Amino acid sequence: MKSLHNYLILSYLLFFSAISSQAQKHNFDEVYRPQFHFTPAQNWMNDPNGLIYFDGVYHLFYQHNPNGNEWGYMHWGHATSKDLVHWEHQPIAIYPDDNSKDKELATAWSGSAIVDHNNLLGLQQGSTPCLLAFYTSKDNGQRIAYSTDKGQTWQKFAGNPVIPFNEKDEARDPKVFWHQESQKYVMVLWRKPDGVQNAQGISIYTSENLTDWNYESHVPGFYECPDLVKLPVNRRADDTRWVIFDGDGSYIVGQFDGKKFSPETPKIQGDYGKNYYATQTFSNIPEEDGRVIQLAWMRGGEFPDMPFNGQMTFPSELALTTYLEGIRLVRTPIKEIELLHEKGAVWENKNLIPGLNKNLTKKVKGDCLHIKGTFELKTVNSFGFVVRNSRKEVGVEIRYDATKNVLSCLGKGVRLMPEDGKIELEILLDRTSLELFGNGGKAVLSSCYKAEPSAQDLVLYNTGGELLVEKLEVHPIKSIYLPED
Repeated sequence: MKSLHNYLILSYLLFFSAISSQAQKHNFDEVYRPQFHFTPAQNWMNDPNGLIYFDGVYHLFYQHNPNGNEWGYMHWGHATSKDLVHWEHQPIAIYPDDNSKDKELATAWSGSAIVDHNNLLGLQQGSTPCLLAFYTSKDNGQRIAYSTDKGQTWQKFAGNPVIPFNEKDEARDPKVFWHQESQKYVMVLWRKPDGVQNAQGISIYTSENLTDWNYESHVPGFYECPDLVKLPVNRRADDTRWVIFDGDGSYIVGQFDGKKFSPETPKIQGDYGKNYYATQTFSNIPEEDGRVIQLAWMRGGEFPDMPFNGQMTFPSELALTTYLEGIRLVRTPIKEIELLHEKGAVWENKNLIPGLNKNLTKKVKGDCLHIKGTFELKTVNSFGFVVRNSRKEVGVEIRYDATKNVLSCLGKGVRLMPEDGKIELEILLDRTSLELFGNGGKAVLSSCYKAEPSAQDLVLYNTGGELLVEKLEVHPIKSIYLPED
């Protein structure tokens, strides 16, 4: 019986390896397949998990149902990249736990990953440190999976669970990191203490050995997918704050002493679009890089008749900036977006008068574009872009209302005040998503949309008065699935 069991396991692994191999041969060019935002080769995907950099490779794990395009039967899917842009699909990393009579109850929910640099678990083989994935096993507590081969294959830790299951608190989504000042590991975990709905939030635990975790404190008012990161203020290394995140990307800026988080701001919305959820930052980014890089799932996107369901945002860099209203988080696309630039067009110092100027961008065509512009408002009432426009169907409007100081798109809006009489816009347009970054990432809207597949026109407009286009760059974006030059 044991040999038969081993045979079945081997067959199962070979089956999914074959699927992964086939995925790499797929052209990934379906009409509603994003071309520079990550998607699974097939089937359902949601929360990013275990984001980590190790030995020159970025690892993206994600909630994945290998059996269909609906949520359920959660595994950890896996992809790798050397530049955070071009992703290679890998075999499934973490499977449901087998210590339950009903495997559906032991599915592998969200979590995070770290490097066991000091071999605290004693699992290291040779000189290569272990990678550790902390995840929630549904109704089975907080658990560890480990890899001794740089993330290629994963095994379950014999000492699981490291935090036992508690039916009342519904704890899930552990994010683990090393806190240098206290010389301890910290876990932030979503919980509902004693089952009290109004008390739900983020619990903070500490550990010296990664297996024994001590409860320290609780921050109420949060729901799912917690994260806690340290950032410099105005890029000054001598002035730092900690930012604690909710699942929807909202955040509080404050201080953290290794045990307790002390807020300095109210809870602030982090993204104002329709589809932004389950944020997580990469761990183990090299010190010489120094960035804090975040990824999120674009929850609620629609991909009709596609073999997959779900996409991620484009990776973004986080920073803290001081404004009149206080310290605020800013988010911008990572610089690696430029690796995908095709030859673009640039306009400078173009004064646009409604009714007199033709569409400045009329020669631009594309369903995947990177748009960056600085606009002096002068006497304009509103201005913006219509992307994915065509004669058949009006495209998606991106609008800045200068009379109300509101940036809006797809029914969502955010107040954005001009700076020195100007508005900066950065836009990532993909086949099914729009990410808008206003004034250097102070205001961000991440949304999914659907357009007529052949619609490729770009319209720049202004109403009510003059608009000075100080500088505008538009670059068509290469597909991440095309061979590199």
